[in-house]
Amino acid sequence: MRNALRRFLRPADHHSPLVGATPAVAALEVVRRCWPFARPYRKWIAFGLFLLILVPAVEVVEIWLFKLLVDDVLVPEDFAALLPIAAAYLGLTVVTSLLKFGDNYVATWVGERFLIDLRTRVHEHLQTLAPPQLARRPSGDLVARLTGDVQAIERLLLSTLGEGVSAIARIVFFGGAIVLLSWKLALVALVIVPVFYVISRRFTRLVRHAAREKRRRTGSLSAVAEESLATGALVQTLNRQQDETERFAGEARSIMDAELASTRIAGAFGPLIGVVELLGALLVVTGGVWVLTAGELTLGGLLVFLTYLSQLYRPLRSLGTLATDAFAAAAGAERVLELLDEQPTVVERPGARALPGPVRGRIDFDGVSYRHPGGEHDALDGVTLTVHPGELIAVTGPSGAGKSTLASLLVRFADPSSGTVRIDGHDVADLTFASLRSEVSLLLQDTVLPDVTAAEAIAQGRPDASLEQVELAARAAGIHDTLVALPDGYATRLGRGGMRLSGGQRRRVAVARALLRDSPVLVLDEPTTGLDDRSRDALLDPLRRLSDGRTTIVVTHDPAVLAWADRTVTLRDGRVVVDELVGSVS
Repeated sequence: MRNALRRFLRPADHHSPLVGATPAVAALEVVRRCWPFARPYRKWIAFGLFLLILVPAVEVVEIWLFKLLVDDVLVPEDFAALLPIAAAYLGLTVVTSLLKFGDNYVATWVGERFLIDLRTRVHEHLQTLAPPQLARRPSGDLVARLTGDVQAIERLLLSTLGEGVSAIARIVFFGGAIVLLSWKLALVALVIVPVFYVISRRFTRLVRHAAREKRRRTGSLSAVAEESLATGALVQTLNRQQDETERFAGEARSIMDAELASTRIAGAFGPLIGVVELLGALLVVTGGVWVLTAGELTLGGLLVFLTYLSQLYRPLRSLGTLATDAFAAAAGAERVLELLDEQPTVVERPGARALPGPVRGRIDFDGVSYRHPGGEHDALDGVTLTVHPGELIAVTGPSGAGKSTLASLLVRFADPSSGTVRIDGHDVADLTFASLRSEVSLLLQDTVLPDVTAAEAIAQGRPDASLEQVELAARAAGIHDTLVALPDGYATRLGRGGMRLSGGQRRRVAVARALLRDSPVLVLDEPTTGLDDRSRDALLDPLRRLSDGRTTIVVTHDPAVLAWADRTVTLRDGRVVVDELVGSVS
């Protein structure tokens, strides 16, 4: 079997994966863990399955009418019996159509709601992961898991369940019908069932491995696409368009290799099953001639027996295909479960309380040390620092000195390995995330805005704000005139990442958002980096207005920003080496 796996998947074995393989999970374990998401809909699922079971029951009666047509109408040439048989056919056709529609509608209703619930749950879990955790995973792969892989769970739990129940119901009804017609012929027909089982078992492992590879490589393709699109400007300036295209094509080819492997497996499975079915049919025809001549079965009975047999072999064949679909779905489910199993590195403590107000804004770093996961050295080493209410301190130092880490600890994107961070004397680790982060506004160096209207982007700081309050904040941030000049003014969508605006304009929108939020503590991470002199000068006045009266920590190397700080704190190798008033700096 191992050699067979290599033979089927050899074309893709040399691919270097961008997204690693997920740990294998037993199929029953996947079902056990995913079923709670479907539990709220179990009554509707049961109702849909009931409709599904009724369909083959009605079809058995429809086919039985064909026996009556042959034996009671065609053979004796008694056409008087045709009318009631035709009326029965018509009535049963209507019933079958209604049953199929009802089953399809219920299945769609349940499936779509299941997808909404599960996607929302996975997205909610992603929001609990700290930014460094999310940064370790390609965004495209996360999107693939949130969309296609979640869809695979719906396929596994609901669609595959329905198809399996339908197949079993068909086997029971059509199998019972052939036994009722002729138990001798039924024994002949069912001789090949063990052969079906053995062949399906032999292909199961191949199918699952190929399915898992396809889902993983689909995640890699999404990751490459997301990266190349997000860094389009850099790709073009470096003249790497062809390289990115080749990288994308390479990932696409790897998916093709996995898909072809699945096709080769199916190509080997299908003909084998076809041969088995043909042998079974030949055996039945041979036995049927014998029972027909012996008078144990009518001509209509034999024809209907063969029809029932074809209907019986179809679900037997589909059970093998169903295994393929189930393992493909399980491969996607494994990727979602791996994501849900990743625990947040920063969590609220049991009994966390809200930060009591009014918040004055005193910040204390007391002997704080921190080491990044997998790091060899501390990013911060015993930092002790106090920022008084309303004070503005500028934190500077060489790259890697721990400046941004200091800011991330304050809003609990990470927790110190030792020491304590306090706000107004309260350990931030004892506070709820919502109350802590509502009192701290963080402006990151790379200001990325969502693809919403300009008014909505500013109102994220306070969703209940009126348009007048949004405009007032925009005026204070010096961005009002720019936004009014947009095609639809404040109702203009800013595009992906806020690309309708320049870098300086995006930062002024972020300043307006922070002004509207009106938090007592402000953290600015390199607010003027990457801006030309004109854009920087246009941003300085809004930044001064934003920091006025607030406890402010600004990470910067800009002399213009350092000049209006109350104190300068210099970090080097994770330690405070300078902490002095600006007026005393030599």
